[in-house]
Amino acid sequence: MDLPQKRKRISYELTNSQTSSREAAPSSSTNGQAGGFVEGSILRITMRNFLTYDHSEVFPGPKLNMIVGANGTGKSSIVCAICLGLAGKTAVLGRGDKVGLYVKRGCSKGSVEIELASGNLIITREIQVENNQSTWMLNKKHTSQKAVEEAVKELHIQVGNLCQFLPQEKVGEFAKMSKIELLEATEKSVGPPEMYEFHCELKTFRSKERDLENVCKEKANFLEKARQRNERNKLDVERYYMKKRHLDRIQMLEKKKPWVEYETARKELEGVKKEREEMKKKLKSLKEAQEPLLRKIRSVESQLQPIEQQMKEDATQKCKQKHDQLEYRNKEVDDIRQDLSLKQTEEADRQKRIGHTQLMIKDLQKELQNMGSMEDVTPQIEAVNAELRKIQEEKAKLEGEMSDLRRDKDEAFGELNLINDRIFIFGLDDMMKVKEDKLRTRFRDTYTALKWLRDNRDRFEGNVYEPMMLVINVRDSRHAKYIESHIPLNDLRAFVFQRQEDMEKFMTEVRDTQRLRVNTVIAPEESCSRRPPSRPLETLKPYGFFSYLRELFDAPEEVMSYLCYQYKVNDVPVGTEKTKSMIEMVIRELQMRMIYTAEEKYTVKKSNYSSNVVSSNSALRPSQFLTMTVDADERRQLEEQLRSIDQRMAAIREQQAKLDRRDNELRANKKKLSELKGKKRQLEQKISTKQDSLRQMEQNEINLQAIEEETNAKIAAVNNKKVAIMEEYLGHMQVCLCSPKLDFYPQLFCILWIQGLTTDKPRHLRLSSSSVSSRAQCAVSSCVMCCGFDCQVVEEYNRREREIQNMEKELDDKTNALTTYRQNIAEAKERWLNPLKQLVDQINERFSDFFRSMQCAGEVDLHSENEEEYDKYGIRIRVKFRSSTQLHELTPHHQSGGERSVSTMLYLMSLQELNRCPFRVVDEINQGMDPVNERRVFDIVVRTACGVNTSQYFFITPKLLQNLKYAEQMTILCVHNGPYMLPPHKWSEKAFIRRAKRRQIP
Repeated sequence: MDLPQKRKRISYELTNSQTSSREAAPSSSTNGQAGGFVEGSILRITMRNFLTYDHSEVFPGPKLNMIVGANGTGKSSIVCAICLGLAGKTAVLGRGDKVGLYVKRGCSKGSVEIELASGNLIITREIQVENNQSTWMLNKKHTSQKAVEEAVKELHIQVGNLCQFLPQEKVGEFAKMSKIELLEATEKSVGPPEMYEFHCELKTFRSKERDLENVCKEKANFLEKARQRNERNKLDVERYYMKKRHLDRIQMLEKKKPWVEYETARKELEGVKKEREEMKKKLKSLKEAQEPLLRKIRSVESQLQPIEQQMKEDATQKCKQKHDQLEYRNKEVDDIRQDLSLKQTEEADRQKRIGHTQLMIKDLQKELQNMGSMEDVTPQIEAVNAELRKIQEEKAKLEGEMSDLRRDKDEAFGELNLINDRIFIFGLDDMMKVKEDKLRTRFRDTYTALKWLRDNRDRFEGNVYEPMMLVINVRDSRHAKYIESHIPLNDLRAFVFQRQEDMEKFMTEVRDTQRLRVNTVIAPEESCSRRPPSRPLETLKPYGFFSYLRELFDAPEEVMSYLCYQYKVNDVPVGTEKTKSMIEMVIRELQMRMIYTAEEKYTVKKSNYSSNVVSSNSALRPSQFLTMTVDADERRQLEEQLRSIDQRMAAIREQQAKLDRRDNELRANKKKLSELKGKKRQLEQKISTKQDSLRQMEQNEINLQAIEEETNAKIAAVNNKKVAIMEEYLGHMQVCLCSPKLDFYPQLFCILWIQGLTTDKPRHLRLSSSSVSSRAQCAVSSCVMCCGFDCQVVEEYNRREREIQNMEKELDDKTNALTTYRQNIAEAKERWLNPLKQLVDQINERFSDFFRSMQCAGEVDLHSENEEEYDKYGIRIRVKFRSSTQLHELTPHHQSGGERSVSTMLYLMSLQELNRCPFRVVDEINQGMDPVNERRVFDIVVRTACGVNTSQYFFITPKLLQNLKYAEQMTILCVHNGPYMLPPHKWSEKAFIRRAKRRQIP
């Protein structure tokens, strides 16, 4: 609820190391330290109508700034002002997504002004609610948001980097960051400016290299297939061109043939004419003489004609058979030549593989030679193994002793519980007296009111119950911590009334008249003490739950009704270590708002700005009021025995921790030695394998000369068979050519001529020009069809040859580009990886030291499964908080909330001295830490953030432990709020200190 008169104020207090009380002792400085600000540090933050503030100014110091205040006072508003005032995105804060939501409710605009130590650069951002827009100014001059972002970037300020700026809503997301995201955030935060740029270049180069490798591989495969296809068709194409030359020659001879035949025929005609005249005379006389004989011949021919016709048909069928045999022999020659081509390709591939293998053997031998000068590490490994065995024996011995101590401790605890049971049965009055003494010591006003109530109980009409801590009876003292953690202390010391008028009468007397500060509550009109839980306990037992809170204690009816109504003790389950081991499943499946495990309390809620489920956990503290002790001799002896056992167990744990650290060191050393030895053995094995493969390839040599001679011999044998077939073919053709009507002889002549089996033209083919020309054309056509060549095959062959040439050029270009990229990658990798390894080693050294100082273990390393995949590099954080466990990677689920907070804080502190950013902000990261770890982490933060070479640091927390150690360089800013706060110009630190000292005087 907003109050018109409500004002807020930030007081600036510098504490010293002498402080021992719960509240820090302020000094006279109000504006932080005067000097020591690094460039980009924050000198001033001014907020007007921003979130919870009307008007406020913050003057932080140059080193550690601790912003302290109760929840809801406005600490995180300062964090939001830093983020938005430096051009950060609202998504960084994890709150509202619109910047207008950060203006105070009821105002139309708000502003944030930040002064930076860079020539006193002043950045002003005015936010308009109506249009959700911002107006920017640099040094009181209007500018654009981009100009502000550039100015902030030049100062190495990165409010979007969780390694520099960690708001409250993003604390849990740090542990959720992947190794890759953590590396990039670390590079941006503490690495040189060019480190992240080199990393991005490497990822780009590697991506293009993969693309080029794929392109080169695809083109090489396609090129090889195209070559193989053309190699198979090469012989056919050569034969095609040879046939084409023969056909061209036929066409040329066909053109010359008519003239030659004409001249020959003309000369023959002249002689024939003379002979004809002579022969006419002879013919006339012969006809007369031979007429009887001719008649006899015609008679014989008529008888022979059927026989001749049958002989010609048989000869034609045999000619066809010989033609088919000739085709088969031609195909046999093609197959022989194809086999030769395959052998030649196989031999070329073998030679290529031999050359590649020889090059690999040479490189491996060179690498092995470089390792040859190193000494044998086997003795060192054996020495490490011996020491490891010795450590294991010592650890086993200590573990046995620890088991004995645990058994003794369990027995002592059992006896102590028996004593507690006897106290409950026989010493209840003494127990109540102890409780009353505790009440009198801690809450004197409440005890005074209790005595008055006992003397005046008859003045009240309804039931009136004494403070809850006196009337609650925990059935098992081990469960008291759950009840006391769940019920606030103000209610534990509160009186419970059945009637409203009785409570008013009581408060009039004790508060108004006696001026006592007491708490009272009233029970619900309708009893809630027997209200059933939202789900049966049986459904929760598989998750390790054994009871609801209500079943762990007894209380009067009205008291139990109030607790069920106000704190839902009837619906809050209590679990065991089993519940803790499956806590993620419990939170996800049960969706309960509050649960207890053996040693922790979990609170689950949904984000106000999204549907995400957010869980937090805190360690349970021992009970102070609901379990009491008495001074019995037997009890003291048991307690002394338990203390002695605890001391011995602590000493053993310390020894175990030392042995674990030594064990880890030895195993790391052994791993390095084994890797060195294994690498040499792997190189020797690779060389041996490659040499065996090389010998095998050399033994599989193909004798091409012998195969070519064998191929020629086979082709010659086939040709001899073809000649024999042609001779038989000619014999059968002679039978067919007895009649001029048959057209087989011109076809036969063309086949013999084209295949080179004859070069002479038979004399009986000298026919007339027209007859010869027509028959020749028919023979050529028949010959082309018989040879079976296709022009499309040749065109495809030529087209593929052109493609092969183009692909070879493209492949050369891509290969050259790939070589260039690999050179660039090698250069960029050297510029990026070596400084990065040094940076990670420095972070690991500090991180390990911090954890070692907390008697825990932690390490940071550069992790990559493949050295060439630069987008897979990441920073891995591994921690362990107990000596009995191994190092585990920091994840959102394996460690508890407190352990994640400790790990996150120590990692950020590891960056502090390396940081090139001017300031760092961490908001409420100590929530969920147990007191021991919180104190240790606080000491590390003070020691590191107040060092000489560190930048400005903002640490926001709602609480502080007592008796912490402070430093002179710290600046503590206490945030208060309320309806009676003074305006900033009326605030007086001296008056505040004077009043505080007066109140401390008894």
